[in-house]
Amino acid sequence: MDGRRSGRVLMLLENCPYSVDGRVKREARTLTGAGYRVRVICPRPEGGRFREEYDGVIAYQYPPSPSVSGALGYVVEWGYALLVAGLISLYVWARHGIDVVHAHNPPDLFFLLGGFYRLFGKRFVFDHHDLVPELYRARSGAGTSALVVRALTLFERWSCRTADHVVATNLSYAGLEQQRCGVPEERITVVRNGPDASKFKPDPGRRPAANDEELVIVYVGVVNLQDGVDHLVGALKHLAEGSDVPPWRCVIVGSGDALDGVRRLAEEAGLSQRISFTGWVGQSEVMDHLNRADVCVAPEPSNGLNDHSTIIKIMEYMAMARPVVAFDLREHRRSAGEAALYARPNDEADFARQVLTLLRDPPLRERLGRIGRERIETQLSWQHQAPHLLKAYQSLDEEGRL
Repeated sequence: MDGRRSGRVLMLLENCPYSVDGRVKREARTLTGAGYRVRVICPRPEGGRFREEYDGVIAYQYPPSPSVSGALGYVVEWGYALLVAGLISLYVWARHGIDVVHAHNPPDLFFLLGGFYRLFGKRFVFDHHDLVPELYRARSGAGTSALVVRALTLFERWSCRTADHVVATNLSYAGLEQQRCGVPEERITVVRNGPDASKFKPDPGRRPAANDEELVIVYVGVVNLQDGVDHLVGALKHLAEGSDVPPWRCVIVGSGDALDGVRRLAEEAGLSQRISFTGWVGQSEVMDHLNRADVCVAPEPSNGLNDHSTIIKIMEYMAMARPVVAFDLREHRRSAGEAALYARPNDEADFARQVLTLLRDPPLRERLGRIGRERIETQLSWQHQAPHLLKAYQSLDEEGRL
């Protein structure tokens, strides 16, 4: 790669600001460290400026879209993002040049910009974070529209087929990209969503020392419908109704569209005194909660989305050497291996039994935590994933596409 004229990467991100998207930040920093010049177009965080620099990565941050409720809101949000990102990309192209357009989904509409720039010899990389048709089904439930699903599937297929290279987050996604979208295997690279192990530092000294203190169950992450926190509340109700259960409490760290409903479920289950909700907190406070956790939980139910998706919270729990309870989903097992206990999919009573097993067995908690941390350090951390991203870019370079 000629660093003086090539390696100019423009990343497109719509669903959150660059500053809060861990995967996008890790990818951008990896490319910057390898000599690429990375610029990102993304929504502006609260209090942010149009142009900001983060560790050598330049972010152009646009104001949020107009707020519109319902399905029309997605049309407005995605259409607005496509228009604004397109205009800013023209500025970046004129001012700095572009060699690669690297689009992160959702939405699956940036193929329109990627396809436009391909007309001028630029390369297009599609980073497939989410299965948007399955995400829509999971969030819509009984209100799912077959027409919308077909449209979203078509956008996904066009995104994958327009791309010179597709970055998949796991083997399940790679399989769907081949089978559903018709992408040849050689144009797909799996780059797992691994945490940066150096930023996760277990501190056993932070955990309560007294044997008679309540054991702590912790959930960290988004609280949307597809995340299954309602299943967690159901499992905790079973746990509270059981016999010979050690004293416990649960901390739910995070927020989302389903938070109010989950709070109501906790109240109806009589668990208001046992479940606390922190909302979004800073990273240092997240680490404090994880260090104090005796058991960490990943209650994502089995569905078309979660059965194929890598859940980053599981690996962050493992990075903090915490034992995990999760439903028995394919990608959960690929992530956690023997670092977790698995409940039958969507069986809240069995989920409660697995949590109880860990609450009663400190040596087992310690062993699973140790296994998890070792898996992160030896296989799953970002340090092991970054070379795959660079290999994907190198393949474009070797084929004369950069």
